[in-house]
Parts: sequence; structure tokens; C-alpha cells
Amino acid sequence: MEAVALYSFTASEADEISFHKGDIIKVTDMEDDPNWFTAEVQGKRGYIPENYITLLPHPWFAGRVSRQEAEQRLRGQASGAFLVRESESSPGEFSVSVSYGDMVEHFRVLEGAGLYCIWDESFCSLNRLVDFYRTHSIAVERVVHLRDLPSDTSPRLILPKPRLAHALCDYTPPRTSHLHFLRGDIIDLLDCSNSLSWRGRCRGRVGVFPPEYVQLLYH
Repeated sequence: MEAVALYSFTASEADEISFHKGDIIKVTDMEDDPNWFTAEVQGKRGYIPENYITLLPHPWFAGRVSRQEAEQRLRGQASGAFLVRESESSPGEFSVSVSYGDMVEHFRVLEGAGLYCIWDESFCSLNRLVDFYRTHSIAVERVVHLRDLPSDTSPRLILPKPRLAHALCDYTPPRTSHLHFLRGDIIDLLDCSNSLSWRGRCRGRVGVFPPEYVQLLYH
């Protein structure tokens, strides 16, 4: 899973890794210690403190649900409806459960050298794998593209109201009333009631900005 750094962290032990505020981090293991995750940053793998990051929300990640429960959620859904779950038989690994309409197929995600794959294509994260199979068939014997479950059946967790956002790119507005920020900045959200323009605080300044420039964070 991918996460974003809320604060910078400097490693003090050999098995830890440093990162900067706003970095995108690949979390590879959350099982060993609730306070420390195993993660990868710029090709280096080690431990990071859990409270320095926030996981990017993904409605398709169901967590620890059984194969049977996944089938109950997906059976009868449109072809391609899917969820990603933690593997029952191999703790720490993942499976992608996909509706074929009349049946549900389960694909084991293989991991090696920090890469994830189902068939021949390899990806640096589960997020990239899912994005690829939205436009390429995950099935061999028929064409099946991944698609999100309808919102009323989605396995997503009930998330709290977002208070932060992660800047996806630089925003340098011509107007002084708009909020200037750089890619990777963390923005405090003050008002998201207008779908075209949000209000936030960044680097000590307050202003409005277009919501498509940011990714919401739930922490």
C-alpha cells in the first residue's frame, strides 16, 4: 500500500530509513509491530514510524476478509468488480478477487524484490497493479477489466472527515487570495463545501485552491 509522509524522519538505527515530509512511501508490512511499519523509500527498505505517515485511502482494499466473504460481496456484480484482500493462506501477501458476473475468480499476487505481479507484468506497488488491470484484462480466457464496486456494496471502511490533503503538483496562482503550494506539501483543509474551490492553510498562509491539485488524506 502507498502512504504519504506527514513529517520528515531521520533514521537513528541501521534498520530504519529516512524520508521527507510529502514523500510517497510504499508500505510492505504492517504486521510485526503496530508502531513501526516495514516500508520502501527510493529503493531502500527498512522500518518507519507509523505515526509519521498516513495511508492513502483506497476503496478497493478490503483488508482481512475471507475468500468466502469476498465471494459473497462480489457474486452477481458486474464483470470486473473487484476487491484486494490479505491472503488467508499466506499472511503478509495479497489476493485480488474479481467478479466474472456468474462466478468469482481469485488471483494470488506474487511479490519478489519489492515488485508485485499476477502474470508477466510487474509493478512497484499494489496501486500500480490495480491501475494497470483497469485497462488491461486480468483474465486470460476472457476480457475482464477491473472496476470499482458500487458504493453501496463497496468494502471500504467508514473514513473520518479528511482534515489534510497532499499536494499532487505545484500550484502557483496569479491571485493573492489563492493558496500557493508545492508538490508534496501537506495542506490543512479549512473548508471543502465548494466543489470547485477549497480553502486551506499551507506554509503559514491561508487561501483557496482547486481540489483536483490535491489528494485527500485520512489520518
